[in-house]
Amino acid sequence: MPIDLQAVDWQAFGLTLQLAMLVSAILFLLGLPLAYWIAFSRRRWRFLIEAVVALPIVLPPTVLGFYVLVALGSRSPLGRWWQSLTGHTLAFTFSGLVIGSVLYSLPFAVQPFAASFSAVDRKLLAASATLGASPLRSFFRVVVPLSAPGLITGVALTFAHTMGEFGVVLMVGGNIPGVTRTVSIDIYDQVQASNYAAANQTALLLLVLCFAVLAVVYGLNRQAWTIGPAK
Repeated sequence: MPIDLQAVDWQAFGLTLQLAMLVSAILFLLGLPLAYWIAFSRRRWRFLIEAVVALPIVLPPTVLGFYVLVALGSRSPLGRWWQSLTGHTLAFTFSGLVIGSVLYSLPFAVQPFAASFSAVDRKLLAASATLGASPLRSFFRVVVPLSAPGLITGVALTFAHTMGEFGVVLMVGGNIPGVTRTVSIDIYDQVQASNYAAANQTALLLLVLCFAVLAVVYGLNRQAWTIGPAK
């Protein structure tokens, strides 16, 4: 069935794309060092950090969204500090939406990153160190190239997951057109208004986009692993 582009709320769609790209970029920068620590740390309490990172997967979005909302509100130290700095709280703003989305999508970036880092042969790192390379240089010259499929997967999963967020987005951002109203909120509103045709068009476009992202990722990873291990 062809998609009626005129039935799509492009303001909400553009806001969602902006949110997804920003969250993916932030989690790529934050997720790399965290995943590296999880993969290579020998601390006995490492499993506690892994559990904290994985918590958003099993925690209901409304529960996570509620605590994020409380943390960003005017009664919290962070909320009061931000309000004194900007004149408004982080709750029900795009910035607050970014913070909530980063926390909610954290495991979808860190876990693939850490799994790909763990698969790197430690002998290669030892050889790099023997040749005089610093840990940072070894990371970018050895670990990152060998972990490329996992890094691509993590970024793509983060992007797709953020595109479809609902519970955390609704709790933290509410439903403010042009500010916090995302595609998932728009679909929900259309269904509530019994406008199933418009909801179907938006949902179909989101489905096609997410499928295309995942198809490209799996295609690139399949090609990478076919070229790599086959040798």
